[in-house]
Amino acid sequence: MLDSPFARKLKAFVTLSDSDLNVVSTLDKRKRHFAPGRDMFHAGQTDASAFILATGWACGYILLTDGTRQITAIKVPGDFLGLRSILFRTSDHNVEPITPVEASEVRINDLFGAFAGTPRLAIAFLWAASRDEAILVEHLVGLGRRSAAQRVGHFLLELAARLKLVGLGDKTGYDCPMSQYLLADTLGLSAVHVNRVLRELREAGYATFQLGRVTFQDLPGLFAFCDFNANYLDHDGPLLK
Repeated sequence: MLDSPFARKLKAFVTLSDSDLNVVSTLDKRKRHFAPGRDMFHAGQTDASAFILATGWACGYILLTDGTRQITAIKVPGDFLGLRSILFRTSDHNVEPITPVEASEVRINDLFGAFAGTPRLAIAFLWAASRDEAILVEHLVGLGRRSAAQRVGHFLLELAARLKLVGLGDKTGYDCPMSQYLLADTLGLSAVHVNRVLRELREAGYATFQLGRVTFQDLPGLFAFCDFNANYLDHDGPLLK
């Protein structure tokens, strides 16, 4: 884990020493594998663990009584899953893999032990949790105030910035395993509407999302169209560079 996506993400905020990174590596001792469609933990669970995502994508979601769901977070390699689930008495949400996932299981005592001797690591975790909150707030703004096309474009740009941080994307694009149904559940749209919006973005010359790949044709234009400001992601390495 010394040069894992998780370590690269934390190092974007704070300089971690070799001893700090060695402590981070102790969180990698319980590796788990999950298949798509099987929840890693679920709402109401009282003994949930958290996870550090090493490979694969996952989504956090809330299931409504009518069987529909709202995806509240898309998790990519380097992300920490389930912090609330180990701090709260019961988990308040579900996490499901989108692709096959490899993750390190983390329990509350693991975090306490890591933070006790490495306060800088605790600060880095706090930053990562705050960044996740900022992403959620930005999504609420999108759901309430952005048009469907702006919402989709903004989300694709956000994923690009997050993936670039951990070495999995750049200004030309990135691999994305999300279906239009997953995009719909994330962005509060129907799958038909998502399909129409993706066609609009393609015909406008901004970006394409085909065969599991997001490709940018006019990144500055898409930035302007979506009024995208990456400051809420709080890391160096602007997407345009």
